[in-house]
Amino acid sequence: MKTLIPYILCLLALTACDNTPEANGTPAEETANKIHNQSAPLYWSIYEYCYTKSEEGVPNEKMDFTEQQWDEIIEWVEKELKPYGYDMICTDGFIPMLTGDDNSGYMTRYGSVKLTTLVEKCKAHGLKLGIYDNPLWIHGDDSTPIEGTNGQITFGDLKYRNGDKIQHNTNDTWFSWAVATHDGAKEYIDGFFRHYAEMGIKFIRMDFLSWYEDGNDRGMGIVGRGYGHDCYEQALKYISESAQCYGVFTSLVMPHLYSNAAVEKQYGNMVRIVADTGKGGWNHFSNNGRGAVYPNWPNCENMFDGFIYWSKISGQDNVILDGDFTRLNTFSTPEECQSVISLQLLAGGPISVSDMPYSIGDKITFYQNEELLALNKEKFVGKPLSAKSHDKESQIWYGKTSDGSWIIGLFNREDQQQNRSIQLSKIGLKGTWKVRDLWQHKDLGTTDTTISHDIPARGCRILRLTKAL
Repeated sequence: MKTLIPYILCLLALTACDNTPEANGTPAEETANKIHNQSAPLYWSIYEYCYTKSEEGVPNEKMDFTEQQWDEIIEWVEKELKPYGYDMICTDGFIPMLTGDDNSGYMTRYGSVKLTTLVEKCKAHGLKLGIYDNPLWIHGDDSTPIEGTNGQITFGDLKYRNGDKIQHNTNDTWFSWAVATHDGAKEYIDGFFRHYAEMGIKFIRMDFLSWYEDGNDRGMGIVGRGYGHDCYEQALKYISESAQCYGVFTSLVMPHLYSNAAVEKQYGNMVRIVADTGKGGWNHFSNNGRGAVYPNWPNCENMFDGFIYWSKISGQDNVILDGDFTRLNTFSTPEECQSVISLQLLAGGPISVSDMPYSIGDKITFYQNEELLALNKEKFVGKPLSAKSHDKESQIWYGKTSDGSWIIGLFNREDQQQNRSIQLSKIGLKGTWKVRDLWQHKDLGTTDTTISHDIPARGCRILRLTKAL
């Protein structure tokens, strides 16, 4: 028998939606600002495990992660990462996303393990559970009624039908999509977020959005019908409304980001700005397709270019840029490890640890730099001196902290030592400043004119400048 909790949550959610700024006539931009007030998440993802199993030839339908394996990961995250601010673990794709443990029609099981079991395991160790799922994917039977429609509309009614506006006369690859313009779509999406909120899940990573919008993937070609920009925007609007109602953080993955991410930055908390991590390493961070920017997904092939190019939409109270998963075990040198961690934190992005306990080795320490992680706590977002990736000044990042200090990041993407320097006047700084190195954890004296350092190949220097008395 159902408790009153779902109905109370629904009532509260509807009240919250009715009182949003947009409902009261406030411009949509102000509505968007209401969701851009959180720090980027620090968490662990199962991605590496799944990716490597797939590379070994294990088919998705046979892939799993047992309760014992989850116990081991949760205990490891609690010990090695939680003390430094990482407070969540997250599922990903690959492993079957199953329904059937209730009558909702939404996902209830990740492989052999119930989501409610995972929530409780995480909670017992002071952690949260994040979920990889998409409110536009239909997992349940077509006959499942959509709550809030008096049983008149079912899951099957949300699927494509003749007459829908589409971009390509073809079938969809992999997914059964809910068409946002159909009756019941709003209620279906609301039910999705209510379903997870009732479990205590407040983070959803939703993937393959470009495939929904226009059915195009730059690497794979035509991958589906594509339901059009208007339908896509309507879907994101419903998603944003319900996510705000239930207090769920939304991570938008594989978006085209057309028109400078006009709709994504309005309706999402965080957006992916780079191709998949895959094998990781320096290639994903800096070298792959270096300097190229494309008009659709994936716009940038490496993380560094992605953060440079999309820095134009980031900043305090703006959408968070996501550089995808980090696999430190795939980096070759300490300098490379420092660079990938530093750039993500200086750009205001998340750190999504995907290493396994058996793959990370002693590189775990690069995830544990408290002086750098402090930037995440205060929602720091820096910018490059230049937004052109071929310009060396795009490898110099800067920004002001909440206490009036300044962060200067000097990066070297090249394969040999290079000098990086910045005149303080270029960013409007006057007077004398104390300089501290956030990787060496030591003070370097003072300066009143220029910061200049020789940076080792693929390395960085991250400096905090505090006004001298």
